[in-house]
Amino acid sequence: MITVFGSINMDLIATTAELPKPGETVPGQTFSTAAGGKGANQALAARRAGSRVKMSGAVGSDTFADPALELLKAAGTDLSSVLKAREPTGTALVLVGGDGENMIVVIPGANGTVTADEAVKTVDTMTAGDILMLQLEIPPAAVEAVFKAAREKGVTTILNTAPFTKDAVRLSSLADIVVANETEFDLVSGEPAASAEARIAALNKLHSESGQTFVVTLGGDGVIAIRDGEILTAKGLVIEPVDTVGAGDTFCGYLAASLDQGLTFAQALRRAAVAGSLACLSRGAQPSIPLAEAVDQKL
Repeated sequence: MITVFGSINMDLIATTAELPKPGETVPGQTFSTAAGGKGANQALAARRAGSRVKMSGAVGSDTFADPALELLKAAGTDLSSVLKAREPTGTALVLVGGDGENMIVVIPGANGTVTADEAVKTVDTMTAGDILMLQLEIPPAAVEAVFKAAREKGVTTILNTAPFTKDAVRLSSLADIVVANETEFDLVSGEPAASAEARIAALNKLHSESGQTFVVTLGGDGVIAIRDGEILTAKGLVIEPVDTVGAGDTFCGYLAASLDQGLTFAQALRRAAVAGSLACLSRGAQPSIPLAEAVDQKL
């Protein structure tokens, strides 16, 4: 069983041929809305990967609340721990360029109201061996509280260090498994990697000091990780990306689900990398998350 404690948003998405520079106005091409939020995205990815999933977080009482939960509900996600807050539902303003790269501004809204007490309640019904997945779009006090409660119950914790905040390094030290992109990992390690060899050295150093599992996503170059003293790598698919906005969350959700389903860590990395690649082939964070059948067919 996987519980995701994190953010729930509505994404407001505009596409443009080229992303604007500071102070620049550029013509747009299309506009759409889609359910998002890193927590909700990862919960949906884990559910579409075939695991039982509970989403814990908050939405507002506004018109965005129901559509923000629509795909999670349709997928059969347990939403009994999603609270209604006085603040509006969180939103993300997303710009997607012609090359698939993106720029995102996130307004926390209801996500910012999640408390440490609610974090503890999230863990109350979990049992040893369950997986708890977190990100950094909810208050750091709540993230810290849920880590401590999970450790007492023997729950496996996964932290995605996005979006990277001033608390990210401290909070990452509390997780069993840390998932970061290249930039985030450099900040966690405190040693910017100038080469692949330097990154492996940083992975070995952090792992030897903490015993934690570290996973670094490398975009089109796949993923590298360290677990139980072993360096592991995996590749995704060779693709022409349409929109990369949901790739990282898809990777995280599939990684958690694959571990929940008993795959080895190496197998879980490969499955998650392939799923992340497929998520780049269509627009929108949640609509682009592939079903397990599509991912396993590519494997």
